[in-house]
Amino acid sequence: MPRDTLTRDQIVGTAIQLLDEEGLDGLNMRSLGKRLDAAPTAMYWHVQNKDNLVRLAADEVWAEITLPDPYTMDWRTAAETMAVDMYKMMNRHPWLVQAQASHLLYGENKSRHDDHALAVYDHAGFAPAEADRAVAAVFMFVLGNAVGAAANISLRRRFSAKGGDPDTKLTEALDSATEVARRFPRLRARIESAAGTGYNESPSNSFEFGLNALLDGLRGHTTAEETA
Repeated sequence: MPRDTLTRDQIVGTAIQLLDEEGLDGLNMRSLGKRLDAAPTAMYWHVQNKDNLVRLAADEVWAEITLPDPYTMDWRTAAETMAVDMYKMMNRHPWLVQAQASHLLYGENKSRHDDHALAVYDHAGFAPAEADRAVAAVFMFVLGNAVGAAANISLRRRFSAKGGDPDTKLTEALDSATEVARRFPRLRARIESAAGTGYNESPSNSFEFGLNALLDGLRGHTTAEETA
């Protein structure tokens, strides 16, 4: 495909698909050009370089998050809706977690999200500085919870690239970690009860518990009258 028939939207959309499938390490102009049936050099006319392409792709996925109306919904429901949507988005695009630590990410969709999040806390009666801290605290909580899924995918890709079986490697590592943990009484008690409680099978419960606790803690900083 000649460069004058390509569009930035096509390139960014295809880059997101490639990133979702192969991660940051799998994104390069050659692979992208192959998917678009275009010369690799044609990409540079639209996105400058790989770093800028990652920035554009990252900003695009921020548009997937629901932005509830803070004037018709109580602040806590609005804040929870945005946080849960952010968590789901980061799990759909696990490369974004890695990109947060390795790239300079910014753009219109990310700024729109952040501005809307501030509006939620502003409307609830948070002082400006407290609203800033609340938005940052929720973002870091969601990002931290998304790291586990992203790391699991990254490890699986690395083990597969080396010709190993990812499930076998992860099972061996988990068994070794469990043996170490058994030396400590509280960890041993939880390991022994985990099978019966199903704790290890429901990691999302930890996210829900933590988010509720965080938002409950922030409730004390509100001055606006809440509606159910």
